[in-house]
Amino acid sequence: MIRAGATGCNPLDSIGERLMQVTEINSDGLRRDFKVVVPASHLDQRMQDKLTQLAGTISLPGFRPGKVPLAIVRKKYSQAVLGEILEAAVNDAIGKAVESSGLRPAAQPKVEITSFAEGTDLEFDLAIEVMPEINLVDFATISLVRDKAIIADSEIDTVLAGISERNGTAEKVERPAASGDVVVIDFLGKLNGEPFPGGAAERYSLKLGSNTFIPGFEDQLIGVSAGDTKVIDITFPEGYGNESLSGQAATFDITVHEVQASKPAEINDELAKAVGMESLDALKDAIRAEVGRDLTNASRLKVKRALLDALAASHDFPVPVSMVESEFEAIWKQLEEGRKAGQVDPADEGKSDDELKAEYRTLSERRVRLGLLLAEVGRVNEVTVTQDDINRAILNEARAYPGQEHLVLQYYQKNKDAIESLRAPVYEEKVVDFILEKASVTDREVAAEDLRREHAEAEGLAADEAEQAESGEGEESPKPKKRAPRKKSAE
Repeated sequence: MIRAGATGCNPLDSIGERLMQVTEINSDGLRRDFKVVVPASHLDQRMQDKLTQLAGTISLPGFRPGKVPLAIVRKKYSQAVLGEILEAAVNDAIGKAVESSGLRPAAQPKVEITSFAEGTDLEFDLAIEVMPEINLVDFATISLVRDKAIIADSEIDTVLAGISERNGTAEKVERPAASGDVVVIDFLGKLNGEPFPGGAAERYSLKLGSNTFIPGFEDQLIGVSAGDTKVIDITFPEGYGNESLSGQAATFDITVHEVQASKPAEINDELAKAVGMESLDALKDAIRAEVGRDLTNASRLKVKRALLDALAASHDFPVPVSMVESEFEAIWKQLEEGRKAGQVDPADEGKSDDELKAEYRTLSERRVRLGLLLAEVGRVNEVTVTQDDINRAILNEARAYPGQEHLVLQYYQKNKDAIESLRAPVYEEKVVDFILEKASVTDREVAAEDLRREHAEAEGLAADEAEQAESGEGEESPKPKKRAPRKKSAE
């Protein structure tokens, strides 16, 4: 039984002649402190019961199974059993303190044993950080603007031009190479005059201006002709995938075999059929639908960021320190891993660790506050995630990998943990949808390019970032340096 303490805990459980005492001794913000005393008589009785049970099941040399004397069992197993009993007593006290006081712990309670010796009472302090009370505002008071992108015919034409180029042909030409041409080359990379593993290839087709290789490599091939040999100087970027090359100056011996001019395919029904569509009109419709989905997603992310900003501004409540610290540690670990890989948020450059830690702790507190807020909205309004929701999420994941959809589906079929990992983001999106339905949302038409540019900037991507081409398997083809993800305003 828990005797009444400073706040009047209710009696819960009778233990022998004496009672377990759980007394609340402090309440400060979200922290609750308890003093717990577990009588020695209770611990002794549990020890006796456990050892007796054990004696009836174990086998030791010289004794029949289940007939080992209790004294021998006690001598051999008492310390291990005592550990189990103490752990059970602590968990029992935690459970009953939480149940009695109606608390909602924000994290695993902290336990500090203050007094214990075998044969004496167990005394320990219990610190529980609880979830805050959240008073939700009337969501109708939140005003938002949602962009509706106008898809111009030029948008479709741009995509068609890309398809035409990718499905075109390359014709050998007898002139110096220009940007956009393909050069067929042999290359041999060297560090300090010595070839390095994976730094060579023969008859490699490289499109100049594709940014497939690291900065400076392709530029030095502008103007070469078939039959030329050349040595180019480059420096591998910091954080390059092969650590032995990271930041290293190198040379590449180049032999040019051919210069090819790209000839785009004609944009007609034949091109459409080559990419699996029945006609050019069908291809245009498919492109428009895909562009529409991308722009709708961009608009969704933008209005979600605005909503989260509004929610954060309109809800002020204390957040559990333990949750903030846990979030901060995860962010800081990611930042340090990014540093090792040469991926640094441009907004972080030139700042000291103390400055960065202060900023990221603020970000951590915002994330925790928004997470708790969305969870409370979902709890109060009984938002749930159905199997259909999960299935749709899996299909959306599969669509992100054109041509490999079946592999994505197989992955989720074989990995239950991966399926469960979708539950939290799906839940969040359903809660966001719920709030958006209640909020005052005004639609406005915008140019697709404006929405796309804003989305790219928010995601920390350069609007003109070139698509990376695949390099040959096993080759150390110098690839462009990856960018670090920026802080998202939605977080």
